[in-house]
Amino acid sequence: MNPTFGRMKAGGGRGRGSICSPARHDTAARPQPLKMDVVHLGQDPSLVYRPNTENKDKEEYRNFETGSLIDRVFNTYKLMHTNQTVDFVKQKHSTWSSCDHAEMGVMEAVMSLDKLVDESDPDVDFPNSFHAFQTAEGIRKEHPDEDWFHLVGLIHDVGKTMALWGEPQWAVVGDTFPVGCKFQDSIVFRDSTFQENPDSKNNAYNSELGIYTANCGLEDVLMSWGHDEYLYRVMKFNKCSIPDEGLYMIRFHSFYPWHSQGDYMHLCSQKDLRMLPWVQQFNKFDLYTKTTDLPDVEKLKPYYQSLIDKYCPGILKW
Repeated sequence: MNPTFGRMKAGGGRGRGSICSPARHDTAARPQPLKMDVVHLGQDPSLVYRPNTENKDKEEYRNFETGSLIDRVFNTYKLMHTNQTVDFVKQKHSTWSSCDHAEMGVMEAVMSLDKLVDESDPDVDFPNSFHAFQTAEGIRKEHPDEDWFHLVGLIHDVGKTMALWGEPQWAVVGDTFPVGCKFQDSIVFRDSTFQENPDSKNNAYNSELGIYTANCGLEDVLMSWGHDEYLYRVMKFNKCSIPDEGLYMIRFHSFYPWHSQGDYMHLCSQKDLRMLPWVQQFNKFDLYTKTTDLPDVEKLKPYYQSLIDKYCPGILKW
């Protein structure tokens, strides 16, 4: 079955301040809803193996058979590190930044994550949306006064909806890194996965700065394409009012070489350095928060819908 995805809700208007025109009531004029396939996405490999986590006790992570896991994770990163080039990233910006794939509200997008089936973790039989609410509730407990932070916890992975529209896993999940400059040693599997990347043979891209200037700022750096950048683009396109701290969390939470390894600081602006502690604070809630103590999603929805209505209301373009 391929249920429809991203329908325009009847009577749903676009939030104030959107760069798009208000939602139309002429059904024939609306974009046709996309078909949503159930995708065996697999666990985000960025949660499994990184240089800064390899010495952790196994009990701190989800329990997998080591051999098959490493093969799968390595193959995912091999594809990512072979294909994520300057040209590829620019192409994905062109494809996705127009936000013309679907129209839906943010809560609908959050709940769509339930269609991402984690084939690498067959023993976990609860929907992926629970992780969104668990992350958000963890943040809410420690930061009760930053309601925008709660919302970021809820929506941070929503960009993975790209997988429902045909993007392969290596262009959706996993650790991100800059393209257009030297690939730093802190990138996972750095020594064994970039040999076939065309940019690795381009002298213009192989220096510390590459196509950038010192301290140009991460906002002007091309990051490898994935769910972080996509959701950031959706938020900006629809002029959502999440503050810069939250937008940095959305855009760079998978940039582990930066926020966990301290790399790429030569590209950072003063603003990046001010935002770094916020991204690091978010990271502790994002990782390893799935438990069998599941939240009552229906009870929590009204609160989080109120945050959606405050910061990114109405029907958004995706």
